[in-house]
Amino acid sequence: MPDTSSNSSRKRAAVIVAHPDDEVLWCGGHILLHRDWDWQVWTLCRAGDPDRRPRFRRVLKYLGAEGGMADLDDGPDQTPLAAEQVEQTVLALIPSGASFDLLITHGPGGEYTRHARHEECSRAVTALWRDGRIRAKTLWCFAYDDGQGTHLPRVSSQAEMRVDLPDSVWKEKYRLITEFYGFSAESWEARVTPREEGFTCLKAPDASERVTRNSQEAV
Repeated sequence: MPDTSSNSSRKRAAVIVAHPDDEVLWCGGHILLHRDWDWQVWTLCRAGDPDRRPRFRRVLKYLGAEGGMADLDDGPDQTPLAAEQVEQTVLALIPSGASFDLLITHGPGGEYTRHARHEECSRAVTALWRDGRIRAKTLWCFAYDDGQGTHLPRVSSQAEMRVDLPDSVWKEKYRLITEFYGFSAESWEARVTPREEGFTCLKAPDASERVTRNSQEAV
């Protein structure tokens, strides 16, 4: 497991995702397993959503995390956004001078086929970390794939770290998706909610080049 130690008694961890619910779906189990860490969670979309915004706040309160939301376009057309716009949105969310032991974001190909905002978030966060504009000792990227749409997302065979969630933790995670975020048991989100979480783990910014070269694996 990558070193996420810090000089303080509490590890500082940040999660930067495209949408409220991504933090629960793709790494919620890891957050729940480390409730004693100092968690910050930011999403790039849906700050103006009158339903999702209060649900996200309720989830953060339950997790004991701080965070915030931006309101990038999240329309169904997935109109591409300029890299600079996404990067500046990320930087506007993060407190000035903040540094982290662990930074977590989307994988370069997203977690399923396909969502442009996941991919743009991954590229922005990775570039900012590589350039030193986000300070973090370690970067983890979600490592899931859906076989180009042939199955529900699951941990990629290329994942460097796999977290098999205890049943009690998975049930808590599932409750966040269904009760807190309000997705029905028949929804895609509820059916996907992974019992195992996977990550690509980078210990130094110069290693981020290999992440940007990877895409979802074909199965």
